Amino acid sequence: MPRTLITGGAGFLGSHMCDRLIAEGHQVICVDNLLTGRKENINHLLDNPCFTFIEHNIIEPLEINGNINFILHFASPASPKDYMKHPIETMKIGAWGTYNMLELAREKGATFLLASTSEVYGDPQVHPQPESYWGYVNPIGPRSVYDEAKRYAEALTMAFHRKYGLDIRIARIFNTYGPRMRMNDGRVISNFIVQALRGKPITVYGDGSQTRSFCYVEDLIEGIYRLLLWQAPPASKAQNLKPKTQHLEPSTQALMPVFNLGNPEEHTILQLANLVKEITASKSEIIFEPLPVDDPKRRCPDISRARNLLGWSPITDLRTGLQYTIEYFKELENEQTGRNHA
Repeated sequence: MPRTLITGGAGFLGSHMCDRLIAEGHQVICVDNLLTGRKENINHLLDNPCFTFIEHNIIEPLEINGNINFILHFASPASPKDYMKHPIETMKIGAWGTYNMLELAREKGATFLLASTSEVYGDPQVHPQPESYWGYVNPIGPRSVYDEAKRYAEALTMAFHRKYGLDIRIARIFNTYGPRMRMNDGRVISNFIVQALRGKPITVYGDGSQTRSFCYVEDLIEGIYRLLLWQAPPASKAQNLKPKTQHLEPSTQALMPVFNLGNPEEHTILQLANLVKEITASKSEIIFEPLPVDDPKRRCPDISRARNLLGWSPITDLRTGLQYTIEYFKELENEQTGRNHA
């Protein structure tokens, strides 16, 4: 039975990953300091003999007895609302937290998977974004605490790979949504759904023409699990899979285990707002506010490598995924209403 440690395991994505690992026969060690993660996300696993929860802040070293086969590093505030509220903590997790988990992986001889982000591309000038694109990031803007923390985490992960031969994977995760998102996490889909269900104005920033690609959480978890088990192809085959880019690539770039994971179907934010309004049958009006600083105009992954090397692509369309997510939020609203009336 593989023994797998996951940081940020009580978070939105991390808790779904815990479920998948348990289902695949892993013994799971979930580590989370509950800064943005929630115990409710893993309550159903606490009595499972294959699951262990450790409340710990990974900016401090972590000692684990016994072997570990895989370490999945998901820990970090991930929504703009969270990482702007916790800017120093976000950078510490990206730096010290990543270092501590890489050292643990080196000590145990474990495969290390970094949950990175499309934010490493910043406000991209290339569409769609291939893994070889270096990004267009403001290093001192308000979003930089997350962008640069993840860029540093990727660089540190690659340094451990090059210096120590550590077996690594880097998943650049694009916008993901689904059950277990927090109602107040500040992300666009949760914001729109909550506003629509409560009959409040749906707030669109800018004119709504900026685009995002939205991947349903179950699809993303499938991609991450496939990446975890992936083995590098022969060099000759990998060279044929290099995406086109304006940058010259290092000779080993095609072999590096960096993968975009997301849905390549672009939607404008205004389209999303109207779709949420339609599905919820909400009478909310759509209002427009100024666009936040450094908010990307377009964001869309090139998932050619994931398709070719992992055999993965998302299968859940936006309408279906939103319907599942809206039902989850309705349950949360009903629970909250019940508590308020108790």
